[in-house]
Amino acid sequence: MNDIEIQLQESIDTKKALLSANLDVIREIADVIIKAYKDKRCVYLIGNGGSAADAQHIAGELIGRFKINRRPLPAIALTTDTSVITAIANDFGYETCFARQIEALAKPGDILLAFSTSGNSKGILNAVQVAKSLRAITIGFTGKDGGLLKSVVDICLKIPSDNTPRIQECHITVGHIICSIVEKEIFGAVTK
Repeated sequence: MNDIEIQLQESIDTKKALLSANLDVIREIADVIIKAYKDKRCVYLIGNGGSAADAQHIAGELIGRFKINRRPLPAIALTTDTSVITAIANDFGYETCFARQIEALAKPGDILLAFSTSGNSKGILNAVQVAKSLRAITIGFTGKDGGLLKSVVDICLKIPSDNTPRIQECHITVGHIICSIVEKEIFGAVTK
């Protein structure tokens, strides 16, 4: 096998392992998000690096649309406002930039969706602790062992891999599945 085939096979194998290990967790996450939206709550999303891009991508699917034209759903990627992030990082340290935003915005029953392939990002962990203190529901998207995040979030999706690109691919795949379920349940639409 050449390098391209190896990487494609790794991706396929990781998704097969995800299929056999996480169906109940994915459904639970979708159900919690659906309930939050029915209760007029907001979904906040955070992550660093590629996980920040994943957070923004899923927020865009929720606000814009996934597959059907429908009303927008409230979702905010806290990774996008560079003035806020750099001001907080400058004044309080980078590890507080998501926690400060959650403290300012989150309400009881809101959702914090935290992407961290290692599950050990201090900034992500700090934000989860603040969200929990505000009675927001916390959901972690992590890699194989879940890191420290698995023990502090309400629900943890652990992708069965320790390969960062494969973990991120699965995070987006699961995010898309959740968007599909949310659209179908809230708007009665059948998505393909």
